[in-house]
Amino acid sequence: MIGSGPIAQHILSVLNHPSNNSNIQLLHRVAPGALTNEVNQLFSVLETKGIERVVIALDNRRAQLPIKPLLSLRIHGVQVVEAASFYEEISGRVPVEFLSPGHLIFGEGFERSKWMHWIKRATDIVCSALGIIVGLPLFFILPILIKISSKGPVFYCQERVGWKERPFKIIKFRTMVDNAEGASGPVWAGENDPRVTRLGWLMRKLRLDELPQLINIFAGEMSFVGPRPERPFFVRQLQEKIPYYSYRFTVKPGLTGWAQIQYAYSSTLKESQEKFGYDLYYIKHLSPLFDLAIIFDTIRVIIKGQGAR
Repeated sequence: MIGSGPIAQHILSVLNHPSNNSNIQLLHRVAPGALTNEVNQLFSVLETKGIERVVIALDNRRAQLPIKPLLSLRIHGVQVVEAASFYEEISGRVPVEFLSPGHLIFGEGFERSKWMHWIKRATDIVCSALGIIVGLPLFFILPILIKISSKGPVFYCQERVGWKERPFKIIKFRTMVDNAEGASGPVWAGENDPRVTRLGWLMRKLRLDELPQLINIFAGEMSFVGPRPERPFFVRQLQEKIPYYSYRFTVKPGLTGWAQIQYAYSSTLKESQEKFGYDLYYIKHLSPLFDLAIIFDTIRVIIKGQGAR
């Protein structure tokens, strides 16, 4: 790796993390200050240590990038990759904090053909219809339990921002006390949120509160897989603070998503930015097979009871 700036530190933190299973090892590192002296020795270092890839993690590539040696490496079969792409590969997340417009414009991904759109929509219609039919007993049992356990309506409808920033009403089984935000206004849910009822806690743990969203999916407002729909109040804040946040609305929001199984729940601006990196990764690599993998991972997460608040 050539470089020692913030993006380089992020790469090191991922590679050194106990959960890292990428089978990638950092064998040699060149600091910008020693770049001129070490570039001439790159070939011998590569041969001695068996290096297969060189990652460019420089803060100022225009001023520091050793063009000729790196071109020679490419010609001799060594992979030369930029830091953002490499970070994306090993973390499953787009590094929003370090992205340049060029990375999004010229990088690979974001390819969505019409057939992919129609396959995704057809799958949503069939699966949501089957889900409503199979889950019909719960649509009778849960409302009774909700009414017995706490005062208030059975369903909770709330405005969310969807595809192309169009607002829609998301439908959920109520898990909080009635009028939970009457005094406070919109707030992020927290760990052990006191507004959640006992039955609501169990429903959230098993994701049963999300069942009515099958209706949203059947209606075309949502998809099974995609970024979770956020509330307009928070969207306005996040669009001001997080670069490229509006790209989130180029796909339909989902019942589950890559960010949900990777990062669970966000309750601060910093966590939302971290989570958005996973959403952007999903949008960039969207495919039916990726959707299928996310659905299977979601089932695993639900069985383990992870991520719910």
